[in-house]
Amino acid sequence: MIYLNGQFMPLEEARIPVLDRGFIFGDGVYELIPVYSRHPFRLTEHLQRLDASLKEIRLPNPHTVDEWARLVREVIARNPWEDQSVYLQVTRGVAPRDHAFPVGADPTVFLMANPLSTPPQEQVEKGVVCVTAADNRWLRCNIKSISLLANVLLRQVAVDAGAVETILLRDGFLTEGSASNVFVVRGDTLLTPPKNHLILPGITYDVVLELAASGGIPSEVREVSEFELRSAQEVMLTSSTKEILAVVELDGRKVGSGRPGAVFQQLYRLYQEFKARVMRTPAPPQALTG
Repeated sequence: MIYLNGQFMPLEEARIPVLDRGFIFGDGVYELIPVYSRHPFRLTEHLQRLDASLKEIRLPNPHTVDEWARLVREVIARNPWEDQSVYLQVTRGVAPRDHAFPVGADPTVFLMANPLSTPPQEQVEKGVVCVTAADNRWLRCNIKSISLLANVLLRQVAVDAGAVETILLRDGFLTEGSASNVFVVRGDTLLTPPKNHLILPGITYDVVLELAASGGIPSEVREVSEFELRSAQEVMLTSSTKEILAVVELDGRKVGSGRPGAVFQQLYRLYQEFKARVMRTPAPPQALTG
């Protein structure tokens, strides 16, 4: 069951006009919220990021935080899986094709859920292989835009190489992955690039920094050079669906010992404990159905 412009319906019944600006221009933004045991993970933070993206593209938010929260919980309640990923998308709506913002168009609001796909245990235990590529995306990567062609092409670089992710470099510095944030460990310190226009401000990125602080792991948010990435003792990917994954091979060369390292092991344990606390909290209020 999905939600589209005020109605819940089976996915196969949903229809979007071909003149929707999301279809014509990719003119819209999105969010993806992981759900554990029917508890949306960091819902407020995801909705705040959605609002920030809408502000950046000058599209008024069609709902309040409380209205969004009710819609998300309703979508969760109407689907059968205990663990889900809820996708939200807002476009500028339907209008004659013209680059300028249309006057009076109503935004298109779409929500759907899928079973949550987290990394298989083998990837957690053995780590993953990644490749690097030049970050040739636009300069507004802080907007969670549905215009993802550059990310699609960069992700395919990894697929073609039999890797899990493409780690991106711009002007000699690390930015992020094609669909993830990146952390490195040098010495005993966890490093990650700062939030700016070159990376998506990840929700899991924030969680990992919080867990590092609570676990006594020194961390620095600063520019990370390509040299520091390639000579790191550990490299990690983070995202809502990847959670935390250790990178054990980069461009055909071992990272550190070639196995998930001690900092990853500690952060992964802390993350799983954090998730367990979320799932033990009282169930969210029952969504209104009808």
